[in-house]
Amino acid sequence: MSSTLHKLVVFLVFAAFLMPASVQAAEQDTLRIGAVASASGPASFLGQPEKQTMIMIVKKLNAGGGLDGKPVELFFYDDETDVNKCVLAVQKLVRKDKVDAIIGPTTSGNTLAVTRIASSAGIPLLSMASSEKIVNPQDPWVFKVTPSDSHAVGCILEHAKQQGYKRIAIITVSDGFGQSGRDFLQKLIPDFGMEIVADEVYGPKDTDMTAQLTSIKEQNPDAIICWGTNPGPAVIAKNRMQLGIETPLYMSHGVASKKFIELAGDAAEGLMLPAGRLIVADQIADDNPQKPVLMMYKNVYEETFKSPVSTFGGHAYDAIGLLTAATSLSGGDTSPQALRDNLEKVDGFIGTAGVFHLSPEDHNGLDASAFVMVIIENGDWKVME
Repeated sequence: MSSTLHKLVVFLVFAAFLMPASVQAAEQDTLRIGAVASASGPASFLGQPEKQTMIMIVKKLNAGGGLDGKPVELFFYDDETDVNKCVLAVQKLVRKDKVDAIIGPTTSGNTLAVTRIASSAGIPLLSMASSEKIVNPQDPWVFKVTPSDSHAVGCILEHAKQQGYKRIAIITVSDGFGQSGRDFLQKLIPDFGMEIVADEVYGPKDTDMTAQLTSIKEQNPDAIICWGTNPGPAVIAKNRMQLGIETPLYMSHGVASKKFIELAGDAAEGLMLPAGRLIVADQIADDNPQKPVLMMYKNVYEETFKSPVSTFGGHAYDAIGLLTAATSLSGGDTSPQALRDNLEKVDGFIGTAGVFHLSPEDHNGLDASAFVMVIIENGDWKVME
């Protein structure tokens, strides 16, 4: 993507914040965007900022004249972190709402349950979940706007290797996100010259993991890697402190929001994880190409909602940005086929998660450079040297 087109995309997404509300769209045909997110239920700390971001941007786009002269209509459904409700929502988006594209779902398990529905209907779906299984094997109609598990695992293991850690314990949640992470941990830990000395699993609704952590403690590992999304990892952090375990603890990128720090409290101190640059935007060098986008989204989000910016809300921004880029490349054609075809041509779009290089062979377009390692110090994120 040329720098001119990138600037156009950023302008289209954010210029409406600066435009008077009286501006009207030039044409009446509408871009119909469907969205499913977990705005309530266990994954609400992921889905709520996604919902807020989508509603905020679409509202401002329409106030500024729409997208490429077209009004944007958002059909949003909260799946309540329930896979059955997610399936019903996507079916409704396809059959009743007749959307041109779908953003979501929030979680890996819910996404994997609905990709075939979107694909069979010929509707491009941009998942905001992490599992690499969403795009591998690749479906022509399915895209993903988040960095992949394998890259996050690699970042953790590279850091652990630099510390000289050899004996690794893993504890993962028994859902789609956790299983995908566990698969990559089991595969990659030996590749980094390490061994798994404990392999524990917990349920998404479990409220105490002292039994698993006690088993891990008995193996005396050099480091522990926890793979899950809240509230489980926060419980594990607290249980670790209660058991007096001082073994270094790595978390996955699935906890990269202030909500995790709030839930874990003092037990979050010193924990390490790979994260996108959005949560540490203030610490990113000014010459980093992501810096202007990160600060723009961060400032608008925090001013609008009076709460800290979230990595996961950023995924919603990126999804709309990619659809905007595809619309620009198609000359304004927002039919599902045109959006799908032109998403594969988006090369160099700078989002909150990284710089996207999509292609017919790659429906994610991100690599390990999307992550930085961060540590929690004094209740906040800090980039690790």
